[in-house]
Amino acid sequence: MNQPSERRSGWSWWYLLFLIQFIAVLWPPFYNKVEPSFIGMPFFYWYQLGCVIVAAILTAIVYFATDD
Repeated sequence: MNQPSERRSGWSWWYLLFLIQFIAVLWPPFYNKVEPSFIGMPFFYWYQLGCVIVAAILTAIVYFATDD
């Protein structure tokens, strides 16, 4: 007969990676500026675009690290 699988707690240290993306966009005065521009795009826009990419990567890392 199958043994009941041990239930994992809802917490994992991997979830702390979500704090990186949260803190990166938490304080808008940090990135609310025009310079330095990149390919003619103000810092405000490429910083947010970079945060979206980093958030997707961190979410994938946490997903695969905590996958049962």
